[in-house]
Amino acid sequence: MGSTSDLPIMEKAAQTLNDFEIPFEMQVLSAHRTPAEVEKFARNAATQGIQVIIAAAGMAAALPGVIAANTILPVIGVPVNASFEGLDALLAIVQMPPGIPVATVAVNGAMNAAILAIQMLATNDPQLAKKMTDYKENLKDKIVKANDSLKTVNYTYKTN
Repeated sequence: MGSTSDLPIMEKAAQTLNDFEIPFEMQVLSAHRTPAEVEKFARNAATQGIQVIIAAAGMAAALPGVIAANTILPVIGVPVNASFEGLDALLAIVQMPPGIPVATVAVNGAMNAAILAIQMLATNDPQLAKKMTDYKENLKDKIVKANDSLKTVNYTYKTN
């Protein structure tokens, strides 16, 4: 993440990865304040066993793009609502030049960034794929249960 102020957002990604029992690391790296460290991290990530990078940043949000420019690993950007309701960060992350893609989730969408990373990892890991399938089934079951409970809600003009 670009700053420790991003931690409350990124905790959702950390918790999701933890729930799926996926080893991960968290670091503060600033594209503007520590550019050499960002470049070093990105260039060495694959040799350190990292397979997917989730990078969160607000405002100018250069971190995901700088990382993507220095690695062949997939990078998922999380725009953080630090100003302008996160629109500035969203646009900065999603508007990458040709050849330097950054997958981008919703503003403050750290949990979905983790889910996307897990889905990427699951393409080569049958056990993880099973966990993801079970997770998605559980999401479906929650909606089915919600609809069942709505059946007990009565209004004069409610037709179902």
